[in-house]
Amino acid sequence: MDDLGLLIELHAQGQRQGPGSDEHTRLALALSGLQARAGLQIADIGCGSGASTLVLAKALDAHITAVDLAPQFLRKLEDNAQRAGLSSRVSSVRASMDTLPFGPGCLDAIWSEGAIYNMGFAAGIEAWRAYLKPNGILAVSELTWLTATRPAELHNYWSKAYPEVDTAAAKMAVLERLGFTPTGYFVLPEQCWLENYYRPLQLHFDKLLSRHQHADAAAALVAEEKAEIALYEQYRDYFSYGFYIARYASS
Repeated sequence: MDDLGLLIELHAQGQRQGPGSDEHTRLALALSGLQARAGLQIADIGCGSGASTLVLAKALDAHITAVDLAPQFLRKLEDNAQRAGLSSRVSSVRASMDTLPFGPGCLDAIWSEGAIYNMGFAAGIEAWRAYLKPNGILAVSELTWLTATRPAELHNYWSKAYPEVDTAAAKMAVLERLGFTPTGYFVLPEQCWLENYYRPLQLHFDKLLSRHQHADAAAALVAEEKAEIALYEQYRDYFSYGFYIARYASS
């Protein structure tokens, strides 16, 4: 199995494939103003197994198109939507986030929690804005520095892993440059990282290694995940995901 396959196999076991919570998805919804509108068409891009998708489907008068490249995630989403009685409000689409199957100006909102980094913050927003209606809503969570300075070990790690990591002010400037008016922002707290993401993920490390007989690729993946977790535990005061909510102001 290749590295991507191993990564998907590991993360498919969890409810979430990144930091977050239902509570904070609902907070972003409250800041978006979408709950006051009806008949919405929304895309959840990089939806994973659909934790945020299901929150949106429950809270809104909307149809949610959930997009991900991994069929394992989408199957889990479909099963969860069926069990929750939400299948009629959710459609899953296997697609890359840089080749989305939407027409221009067809979406009332684009949602993406912890996934836009795959394209890069600026490139993702620039590409996705074409799918939004005038005054459409963009809601994304994105790796963000919480302080103006930070320890060199942390800075070097994330600058290499994700060169677009930056402060909230810099991210807001990107949104404004690309035609958006920021309408809300908050930082995901520790529980979204530890209790909801990292701790459940850790439960599957040994199982993955056992299934693959401690193959080098599996061992390397687990080592990388452990290093990232240790970095968060040591330096959690310096970075998190910022949740950005913005309205597309361009007509």
